[in-house]
Amino acid sequence: MYKLKHLLSRLVCLGAIAALTAGASITAFAEESAAPAATPVPTLEQRVAGLEAYINNTDPSAALKNDKGEIPEGLTMPTVGVPGPGHNAWLMTSSALVLFMTLPGLALFYGGLVRRKNILSVLAQHLGIAGMVTILWWAVGYSLAFGPGNAFIGDLSNALLHGIDPAKSGAGSKWISDSTWVIFQLTFAIITPALILGAIAERMKFSAVLLFIGIWMFVVYFPLAHMVWSGTGFLNGFNPAAGIKAIDFAGGTVVHMSSGWSALVLCIILGKRIGFGKENMAPHSMVLCMVGTGILWVGWYGFNAGSALAADSVASNAFLTTTLAAGTASFVWAMAEWALRGKPSVLGFCSGVVAGLVVITPAAGFVNSTGAVIIGVAAGIVPFLAVSYLKKILGYDDALDTFGVHGVGGTMGAILTGVLADPSVNSGIKDLTTGLVFEQLKSVGFTLVLSVVGTTIIALVVKAVIGLRPSPEVETAGLDVSEHGEEGYIL
Repeated sequence: MYKLKHLLSRLVCLGAIAALTAGASITAFAEESAAPAATPVPTLEQRVAGLEAYINNTDPSAALKNDKGEIPEGLTMPTVGVPGPGHNAWLMTSSALVLFMTLPGLALFYGGLVRRKNILSVLAQHLGIAGMVTILWWAVGYSLAFGPGNAFIGDLSNALLHGIDPAKSGAGSKWISDSTWVIFQLTFAIITPALILGAIAERMKFSAVLLFIGIWMFVVYFPLAHMVWSGTGFLNGFNPAAGIKAIDFAGGTVVHMSSGWSALVLCIILGKRIGFGKENMAPHSMVLCMVGTGILWVGWYGFNAGSALAADSVASNAFLTTTLAAGTASFVWAMAEWALRGKPSVLGFCSGVVAGLVVITPAAGFVNSTGAVIIGVAAGIVPFLAVSYLKKILGYDDALDTFGVHGVGGTMGAILTGVLADPSVNSGIKDLTTGLVFEQLKSVGFTLVLSVVGTTIIALVVKAVIGLRPSPEVETAGLDVSEHGEEGYIL
């Protein structure tokens, strides 16, 4: 009897243990079924492909896509959506170089070309524009230029630089910080209106300059930058929905055509300088002009090679073509001057450098070395003829030849880009070369109309509201003391 009770007791214990074990197993199974799936982790091959994308300046997320071209939910890796150190470093350097072009490059170049009584007015105008445009860019300018918006203008989604995160990339390129992109484009926005100053030098009130440029940025620059460089832009050939499929590597239309044609209109509305054609208005310091030219040439590498948005082969090609075009144009301009005027002047060499840099700008990342030399020859001849003869024939007072170099040169550069673009240099344009010249011509026409009409309206409004010119007495005495209370030189 004892043995039977002992046996029954053991059986009960074993049954209880079995029941508990089964229950635990069921509970564990239920918990495992309810738990979310583990976050997918990229394979070694995918991580290596991400690093290769950085080296080759391609999309790092491509390595994560499956056969359907989709990225599995939750799958990511450290090289996606973050700045790449080398490319980002080059764009920060390029941004500094482009700002260096304006301050002090362009300021010294223009400053040396005016009479000594007006040098500080030129410097003050450059500094004033740099500060004002910086504030506008932070407030709404960047958003209007590069916000999603529509085909013609951005929106206010990035006003006050909302959504711009230095730790993220993608706003301008997959490998540069969004904040670096913002600053790089800001430097373009600063130098473009500053170019206009050359045409109206020595005879426009400082207050009128600031008011005109402030309005001009909204009417001409922000819309044009959006149309040419934004992914949704009307003039951006890389946008499948673009109305005009043109290409502009670093600013032939956005920078040089817009400022050059606007400068022509503004100087005509403003009128000629007192004593123009009767008094000697020669540059007061070709030394300063030469120094400014050298700074512009060096800074232009950030302008053109920086527009590749990476330290890659396209940037290297732009570096090469920029050098070839500038050197060739400088020599050709001076030789043409020597042949037609008897002497090759330092001003001729300097003007040729700038003309070569202007004309190569829209083409720098799209043409080969031979194309760059052809552009250099054209830049040394056509702007020289415009500056030397067209201005005299038409009689306008473009004080420092902004239209002759930037208007004429930028227009020619945009057209030659369509003629000389080489897909072997930049594979991104292989599908855009058919009919490209016609698209470039349409883009040129659009830019010309926007710049001329916009500038005419703005100039007439500013003239009616506060006036454009100082009094004849102030202009005759010089703008330095009258407008800024300072003298550039104390004897």
